[in-house]
Amino acid sequence: MTHADQPFAGPFPALHGHGLLLRPWDPDSDTDVAVWLRGLTDPEFVRWNTPLRTVTDLDSARESMRAKTQAAAEGTAASYCVTDAETGTPLGHISVEAVHPAPAGARVGYWVLPEARGRGVATRALAVAARWALTGFGMHRLELGHAVGHDASCRVAERCGFRYEGTLRGAMFEANRHDAFRDVHLHGRLATDPEPGGATLTG
Repeated sequence: MTHADQPFAGPFPALHGHGLLLRPWDPDSDTDVAVWLRGLTDPEFVRWNTPLRTVTDLDSARESMRAKTQAAAEGTAASYCVTDAETGTPLGHISVEAVHPAPAGARVGYWVLPEARGRGVATRALAVAARWALTGFGMHRLELGHAVGHDASCRVAERCGFRYEGTLRGAMFEANRHDAFRDVHLHGRLATDPEPGGATLTG
């Protein structure tokens, strides 16, 4: 059954796998808001992403997170805090968003906190989220786009079975600008594609 056949109802579930727990963000949690702010103001995130609404402080971070919560309530996006399954320590973020019902598809995005990098967190989180989106959430197609030159994100996509499908010209903003554009690598994965082998998820 696809998302188009029956829209998702109710809160999105927590997701488990590969040593991670993916849980919904809580805009009423000062800890979650502080983590969200750190993630969206981290220099490496800012280097590769230029959100429409800039997050600069705790108030704007909380407002940004509330927008994500509202999208989840409407069934159009699922945003998760990626945590260590044993300790509950926040490690980063992953989302399944821009959900459109016909044909059933969505876009995925992620970031990892500086202290959690180099441990395969993005790869493992994407593997968990993609498996859920293509089975439990009933998506047929997932897309993943990243700025050309972001080789680490390219490797994450390929490890998780997202095939490189081409380059989109001028498809995202340049860093820290809303008046200039850069190219994007597009990756895609279908529900009918084979599940990546476990050995590829450790990098």
